[in-house]
Amino acid sequence: MFARMLGRGRVPRKLLTQFTAQLSTVVNAGLPLVRCLRILENQQKPGPFERVVTAVADDVESGAPLSEALAKYPQCFDRLYVNMVRAGEAGGVLGTILDRLATFAQKSQAVRGKVLSALLYPAVVLLVAVAAVGVVLIFVVPQFETIFESFGADLPGATRALMATSNWLTMWWWAVLAGLVLLVVCWRVALRNESFAYRIDALQLRLPIFGTLRSKTMIATFSRTMGTLLASGVPILEALHIVGASTRNLVLEGAIDDVHDAIREGESMADPLADSGVFDDVVVNMIDVGEETGQLDVMLLKLADIYEDEVDTAVAGALKALEPALIVFMAVFVGLIVTALFLPIVNIMSVLEGA
Repeated sequence: MFARMLGRGRVPRKLLTQFTAQLSTVVNAGLPLVRCLRILENQQKPGPFERVVTAVADDVESGAPLSEALAKYPQCFDRLYVNMVRAGEAGGVLGTILDRLATFAQKSQAVRGKVLSALLYPAVVLLVAVAAVGVVLIFVVPQFETIFESFGADLPGATRALMATSNWLTMWWWAVLAGLVLLVVCWRVALRNESFAYRIDALQLRLPIFGTLRSKTMIATFSRTMGTLLASGVPILEALHIVGASTRNLVLEGAIDDVHDAIREGESMADPLADSGVFDDVVVNMIDVGEETGQLDVMLLKLADIYEDEVDTAVAGALKALEPALIVFMAVFVGLIVTALFLPIVNIMSVLEGA
């Protein structure tokens, strides 16, 4: 109960990566494990993670294995982390395993950061555009409407539509916000349905630009995680179970489950991967070669390096494609509003000049 309370809330990836790298450094320096943990305990800022490190150090000082102490805090240390530490303890190579964990965390964080940067840019631009349009419709357009009414101007259809939209939004803005909140809640509830969530995950992989980016990111993460686990001595079936449970895409999870079942029945890993449709021929063939040569972990880590580089290329390509598209979208949208507002002004000016 106490362990669950201490571990409540996920630890930021950056903090966990930093902790792992520091622990790897002091362990490889030859210091006793308890002293290593006490050193890192003193370096943590006050907060939940500091209390977790203190509790882990206390457990290890009492004679518990590090993996057992870490396993009490799944919100901080996931199954992959705990199983790799357990494999390092069993093989007497804890320092090497921690070094691999630190490298894995750093590379995973780098890939995640690149993908988020590709998604953040269009999201911010669209959010700013929607906010700006909302301000114009609620606060600016009514002022123009007052001016037009005072002159008794004959309004074009586009202007009347803009005025009607402004009036509706001014009156029902709270309903729009409530509708957005309701939509988010309904979406989260719908995602609890496995069939619906599976279709959404499959759709993600077919989207233009972002589908390719998502697919390459998934392959890079799968290869890095699986290769790191195998290189650390975790049995392949256990490694597949860990990777499958940690993936955030049901299509990939299903493919990994098929691989797990195939290997348990004595078949190869490459065939079910090829049948899944998630992994391309390069991945399948390299994994097939890795199985034949007994260097599956090495081949998976090479694949991770290749696809992490391809994620970089895909992110750059996505940003290059989105920038002009967003500029054109905003220019057209703003142009329509400006045109709808200034057409009546031109008409008013013409009438006044004629008078």
